Amino acid sequence: MVSDEPRQASLRRLRQFGVRPNRELGQNFLIDDNLLGVIGRAAELEPSDIVLEVGGGLGVLSEYLAPRVAHLHVVEVDRSLEPALVEALAPFENAELHIADAVRLDLGALEPSPGKVVANLPYGVAATVILKSIDELASATLWVAMVQREVAERLAADPGSKTYGATSVLAQLACEVRFLRRVPPTVFHPEPGVESALVVLRRRGPSPSPELRTLVHAGFAHRRKALSGSLALAPDAPAGIRERTRDALQVLGQPADARAERLSPEEWRRLADALGGT
Repeated sequence: MVSDEPRQASLRRLRQFGVRPNRELGQNFLIDDNLLGVIGRAAELEPSDIVLEVGGGLGVLSEYLAPRVAHLHVVEVDRSLEPALVEALAPFENAELHIADAVRLDLGALEPSPGKVVANLPYGVAATVILKSIDELASATLWVAMVQREVAERLAADPGSKTYGATSVLAQLACEVRFLRRVPPTVFHPEPGVESALVVLRRRGPSPSPELRTLVHAGFAHRRKALSGSLALAPDAPAGIRERTRDALQVLGQPADARAERLSPEEWRRLADALGGT
């Protein structure tokens, strides 16, 4: 049965367990339960789902997810939050708590393997965790994440826009990315100094290869330079990479001096193929 946890469970647990939000860890706890339904609908939760939640916090999202899915993995780096999370997850035999840093945790080793990622992500690691989970969770098909609004905009950015960069390309190579909605600071405690947003990613292909990821990062390392020049400045850049890149860009229908942000994700894949980097 789906439990009806009293509203503001985060505030109750803050008092009960003497938790002080850690700003260095980007802790902003969700205190508006109305958003839980928004997140749940976006995640298209099914009783057979295996879900990964990163940044369990005080367990409000965890206890919403657990009774609705087959298995819930909750990852939380802050050991001081363990008592609150243990209380939140105690009624659910299908919920498993991992006190670990998601940036370092081998997500591919989680059993059963998550098919969805649903999380209120700490701001500082949000993009890193999303890209890492795309790479390490080959069976994952859907992500619903609360992130800083600027991160959501970067993930969903179109080629040529100011926010389009390596994060955009790497996410969109594997997923369709949709900016779902803005989320005001008032739904969190403490209130962050920035606006948040919900972003939805739906897998449409495999994770980019390590070589392709390296190429994309090198291409955006010097945004004001032509892509060929940026790649030539990369550590261990192969001889002739500037000229080869210029030639390959023209084959793709791009100017020889195009900058990195002109290329669509698929054009990045084709460029890697042309340079022998996939």
